[in-house]
Amino acid sequence: MIIYPAIDLKDGACVRLLRGEMSQATVFNTDPGDQARLFQSQGFEWLHLVDLNGAFEGKPVNGAAVESILKAVTIPVQLGGGIRDLKTIGMWLEKGVSRVILGTVALRDPDLVKAACREFPGKVAVGIDAREGYVAVAGWAETSDIKALDLALKFEDCGVAAIIYTDINRDGAMGGVNVESTSDLAFHLTTPVIASGGVSSMEDLIALKTEEDTGIEGVICGRALYDGRIDPKEALALLSAPAVEDAD
Repeated sequence: MIIYPAIDLKDGACVRLLRGEMSQATVFNTDPGDQARLFQSQGFEWLHLVDLNGAFEGKPVNGAAVESILKAVTIPVQLGGGIRDLKTIGMWLEKGVSRVILGTVALRDPDLVKAACREFPGKVAVGIDAREGYVAVAGWAETSDIKALDLALKFEDCGVAAIIYTDINRDGAMGGVNVESTSDLAFHLTTPVIASGGVSSMEDLIALKTEEDTGIEGVICGRALYDGRIDPKEALALLSAPAVEDAD
């Protein structure tokens, strides 16, 4: 299972939001490249980047910060936020992003996601952010009447690299990851699922690890890494171990 340290970018700085509220931002580092280098030096094998301003505005905003990260590290990077068309996808992949994450557009234009998967095989993930089980878009400012599983099922056969599932009510709140809904989603899909939102302790990682066989391939971790609640070495050792066998 892969652990993805999160670098959320707002106004050029690394921040964490509380439940997706832009007004509830804590700045952790004003130098995104420096933060990325730190995560790479700690042994992480991927980075998860989000252009928060871009998610709200529908176009890339923190491009300079993303590019500084790409220059700073050699490990692969996945990026979401404000990516709404094939041209933007191609631009970021050309600049060195390994995988783009499509969120809002996955709900509003599923055919674009399918076209992107055909044009950029293995390079497209879908971000499904849910509030009370229903998909939220546009930087979580709007909640739809579509259930997370129903949206995920639309992309089962088109080559999506992963579904990144976030429980918005848990995100940044340090209240624990929603293991039940994440494993339930993974169980119903053949597409790998990456858990996100609310990871606050090693216990959360252990709980996700025990559900690995449902199809949970990775976990995104933000605030708990920044404030030291999760030790990188310990987390990497746990998640890279063989899958936990069921006691039955």
